[in-house]
Amino acid sequence: MIDRADFFAAKLAYETDGSDVYTAQKAGEDIVVIDVRSDEAWAQGRVPGAVHMHYSEIATRAPQELDIDANVVVYCWSPGCNAGAKGALEFAKLGYHVREMIGGFEYWVREGYPVENHDGVHRRPIDPLTGVPRIRTRA
Repeated sequence: MIDRADFFAAKLAYETDGSDVYTAQKAGEDIVVIDVRSDEAWAQGRVPGAVHMHYSEIATRAPQELDIDANVVVYCWSPGCNAGAKGALEFAKLGYHVREMIGGFEYWVREGYPVENHDGVHRRPIDPLTGVPRIRTRA
């Protein structure tokens, strides 16, 4: 039987969340955020600075476009979508250090983090069921 502490340590090695990704981006940490959703979903909005790479393209595109030492974070739409896990699996099979952003883009938006689309970077109101309004500095 696995020790509880080992279980949660392993879980955190493979998962992250919007708050941690946003904090890492603001701190200038070297992470590559990958949106594995469809072209239509990408066009609706995405995590600023994310790279669009549908999970079905990772095996062919990633070795050409990303350094093997990159710290990769993948996301899909929501907790009800397993495309993030599919994308993470593809990166892992290639030998990348990869984590899945739990909650996906849905919770990124609902928690009030910046959203990029063809009009630029915007913020949407924080959903009070998922986030707590906080004082923000300009992103």
